Amino acid sequence: MKLHKEGYTIMAITAIILIIINLGINYLLPDGYWIPRLTLIASIVVFFLVVQFFRVPSRVVRKSDTEIVAPCDGKVVVIEEVVETEYFKGPRRQISIFMSPLNVHVNWNPISGVIQYFKYHPGLYLVAWHPKSSTENERTTVVIRNTQGVDVLFRQIAGAAARRIRWYVKEGDKVEQSTEMGFIKFGSRVDIFIPLDAEVNVNLQDKTVGSVTVLAKLK
Repeated sequence: MKLHKEGYTIMAITAIILIIINLGINYLLPDGYWIPRLTLIASIVVFFLVVQFFRVPSRVVRKSDTEIVAPCDGKVVVIEEVVETEYFKGPRRQISIFMSPLNVHVNWNPISGVIQYFKYHPGLYLVAWHPKSSTENERTTVVIRNTQGVDVLFRQIAGAAARRIRWYVKEGDKVEQSTEMGFIKFGSRVDIFIPLDAEVNVNLQDKTVGSVTVLAKLK
């Protein structure tokens, strides 16, 4: 299993803390007590959970100029027409995907094209399903324009537990669909804003596979 670079420090710190805890308990308690064994089992479980947060799956993807793929793993929690006020300043279809702590945390580019706009917004850490999390939480806004001149906007949004967002793109970059663009540590939410005439290909509560699931098709 491949592990993401964003997790190296956290995994190392977690391992050191757990080792110190186990050595301390074994030193303080005589052999034969059940507490050291229970602590060891709990430590293994905790370390396994931390490691799985940073797994990077190997996936077979296909690229299309007319399809918008999911930028993350998770569950579709919003499909609605909204007024996007930061970049488009007009109506768009919003699709929101909630990432649980058990999901893969890598983020992918939903289409191929050139980054027209990028901005990082410091903010709050409301729970990811809060209606205001899209506009008030710590977040990034990325707009990609494809070869047909269609702009697609998506946001990485921090949540109550996910307080670290990473991105590997900047304005002017040429990006390919289904390639890695960033990482959100410990889950949260990604919003994507598409043209109103795009054909939505998912329903509420659908599970998405990042870089694979087709969210919508452009006209």
